[in-house]
Amino acid sequence: PAGMASFGRILLRRRVLDCSDEGSRFARCLSTLDLVALGVGSTLGAGVYVLAGEVAREKAGPAIVLCFLIAALSSMLAGLCYAEFGARVPKTGSAYLYSYVTVGEIWAFITGWNLILSYVLGTASVARAWSSNFDSLVEQRISDFFRSSMAMSAPGGVLAEYPDLFALILVLLLTGLLAFGVSESALVNKIFTGVNLVVLGFVIISGFVKGDTVNWNLTLEDFNNASNTNTFGTGGFAPFGLRGILSGAATCFYAFVGFDCIATTSEEAKNPTRSIPVGIVASLLICFFAYFGVSAALTLMMPYYLLDTKSPLPKAFIHVGWPAAHYIVAVGSLCALSTSLLGSMFPMPRVIYAMAEDGLLFRGLSRMNTRTKTPLMATIVSGCVASLMAFLFDLAALVDLMSIGTLLAYSLVAICVLILRYQPGTLSSSSQSEKLVELVGGEKVAVSGRDSGDEDGLDLEDRPLREKFTPRRLLFPSGNLPTKISGNIVYATTAIISVLITVLCVVLAGKLDELIEVQPVWVTVCVVLALLCALCVVIIWRQPESKEALTFKVPLLPWLPLFSVFVNIYLMMQLDLATWCRFAVWMGIGFAIYFCYGIWHSSEAVNSTPRKYEPALQTKKKPIYLGRDESEAEGMSP
Repeated sequence: PAGMASFGRILLRRRVLDCSDEGSRFARCLSTLDLVALGVGSTLGAGVYVLAGEVAREKAGPAIVLCFLIAALSSMLAGLCYAEFGARVPKTGSAYLYSYVTVGEIWAFITGWNLILSYVLGTASVARAWSSNFDSLVEQRISDFFRSSMAMSAPGGVLAEYPDLFALILVLLLTGLLAFGVSESALVNKIFTGVNLVVLGFVIISGFVKGDTVNWNLTLEDFNNASNTNTFGTGGFAPFGLRGILSGAATCFYAFVGFDCIATTSEEAKNPTRSIPVGIVASLLICFFAYFGVSAALTLMMPYYLLDTKSPLPKAFIHVGWPAAHYIVAVGSLCALSTSLLGSMFPMPRVIYAMAEDGLLFRGLSRMNTRTKTPLMATIVSGCVASLMAFLFDLAALVDLMSIGTLLAYSLVAICVLILRYQPGTLSSSSQSEKLVELVGGEKVAVSGRDSGDEDGLDLEDRPLREKFTPRRLLFPSGNLPTKISGNIVYATTAIISVLITVLCVVLAGKLDELIEVQPVWVTVCVVLALLCALCVVIIWRQPESKEALTFKVPLLPWLPLFSVFVNIYLMMQLDLATWCRFAVWMGIGFAIYFCYGIWHSSEAVNSTPRKYEPALQTKKKPIYLGRDESEAEGMSP
């Protein structure tokens, strides 16, 4: 038992975070505008040119505007959580680092390992889409040549029909651009994003000028001359009803994936605690208005049941008598794919670098280019892997794996925000002072003096040592400041509610028809799970929040982060069994690397400090390191 407990502590050890600028190996050169452009470019990809037609025709009709509204609100929940962490932890690593400082090493590795997969697959699939889009402009001459001269076949459909040399070259070129310097990459991204937004502005204005509101009020009589009328719904603004709107919203949610790349720029932003929250929120708002405007324009220009699911905008312009607009849309589509590709490639080496720097991946991957201050080795390795995948593989079956990594990261970031807001920690204030004291062992410890407002003059970290847990503390905490006991209550309750939400989502996803038929057994199960979740929410809500001053905070705790977790896990449960099997294989490879290498070479295994078991809250000071004897006295050494 003691050995298992020690092993568990090792898996859940937390990273000590130094929030000072000292030791950063990156160049701080990105402005808020650069971050907004990066977020918009990454999020507002080719989906805006394709997704609107598919969802409007198959799932929602003109009510697609409501689908994008619901999806944007759901995505904004995750965005707000990322924004708070960007203000709290100005370090490279995104969701991987946020998990490491809050819920422990094993969860951080799982998050980072899946983010790497998401970014590699995203890069490869967007590169092939770029190649395919360009190929369509030259009347399929490129694909016809490669099919006739370099056709490939493999059992199981793993390989693509032909090697995509164009996609390979494209990824390698962008890899070189990213290795050359972040400011140059940001400039290219701003240019392409600007062109994309201009094209979308043209589409929106044209749609409102040439559109007809009759297309938002179609009746069954309008379908008389069409075939397969049974697939067109009942007409009106929402022809497929509420179920269609919710189904469409789930699909549209993925249109807002990508903003999290902003969170990987923490050490390259000039003012990360301000520009990262602004960049995330602003980019999501811009993307929402673009998606909302394009989908409204599209469904006004053309009856939803006539929309083309593969290239809706060119067909819509032909429908209203503007066929020449096809070329404008094609330019915008290529620019959108270019920024989306850059948005997938930009965070990929930074997550690899952060994991390698912490020792969880091979440390050679953390090598930096001293001149350009970019993670050179991680950029080259990840770019080569992504280019080979784009060159050889059919990625259609693997794309859903991207969703698992992204949604898992969203969920963990929301959980981490919730936990940290209820933990005891040093409040940043001008009255703090800090001095270093030399210990007998030659190590230094920082001693802080502050006026905490406590009449006994006790440090916030000392007060909880005098408390004992009682069931009464669940609903009636001892004061209005967080203590170690109240923090541990939130930790435990958050773990419990995460399990409850997961079980509830499994039931909702697997037994939806039974619930619609109001079968007593499954309705009772859902009601019991919902009541238990509500009880956990109340317990968390009753605990005192930290008074830590941050440039941005998520409002309405604990409701918003927990609702974000529910949305993300529910969407994960919509993925098919084959995707989860592939996920298990990928995690098997990851765990082999972690248990054979990462767990032994982790920086936290070397720098054993008591603080690694507590979340690292924002501070402008360096972490307080105690001597080894004190660490062992507390029994926290792994």
